[in-house]
Amino acid sequence: MNLSELIINDIRLVDVSQKVRLIQQMFNNLTYSHIPVCEKDVFLGCISENDVHCFESEITIKECQYAVEFFSVNWDTNWLDVLEAFAQNSTNVMPVLRNGAYIGYYELKDILSLFDQTPFFFEPGAILIVRKETKDYSFSEISQIIESNNSKVLGAFLSNFENDLTEITIKVNNKNLSDIIQTFIRYGYEVISGHEGESYVQDLKERSEYLKKYLNI
Repeated sequence: MNLSELIINDIRLVDVSQKVRLIQQMFNNLTYSHIPVCEKDVFLGCISENDVHCFESEITIKECQYAVEFFSVNWDTNWLDVLEAFAQNSTNVMPVLRNGAYIGYYELKDILSLFDQTPFFFEPGAILIVRKETKDYSFSEISQIIESNNSKVLGAFLSNFENDLTEITIKVNNKNLSDIIQTFIRYGYEVISGHEGESYVQDLKERSEYLKKYLNI
């Protein structure tokens, strides 16, 4: 996936010498949670809409620079790490740097749309949710179990941690899960559910579409 095609550069960096009023006006016209700021073209970080409306409009950004949060990704950061950065910083806009210089930003909705392009969503198959003690599970073992039943893993992710147990959601290319389920049980996994069809994936797609529509409000 070429993330560089998703970089947007229509928001210029706002210099900290500017009045807070400028950023307040920008937020009034945007749906972004943060706006990137700089000092003499050097990227400093982002200031949030929640914070900026707490300040007097006639002071400079420099005077409230302590509210600036530093977060960004590099131009070559992979999309899953980019998504993690969005989540860790509770933002819907992520500055992109190259050699330390600001070159634009990603929108959260664009990164989320990449999920729709993965085999987890568009390849036919079935969904299986299993659970095992965190110290005992391994993805190599999970792949071995599935492949020993003449199936392939189309995608997998850790969907929950609870009381030293890890829950793993897996998509396989074989809709007949009965043999796979029995093998997981023999290996000590608790099988939470198996969806022999596309309803679970369709539900994930619908939730993803709802989130993207929400972000556009």
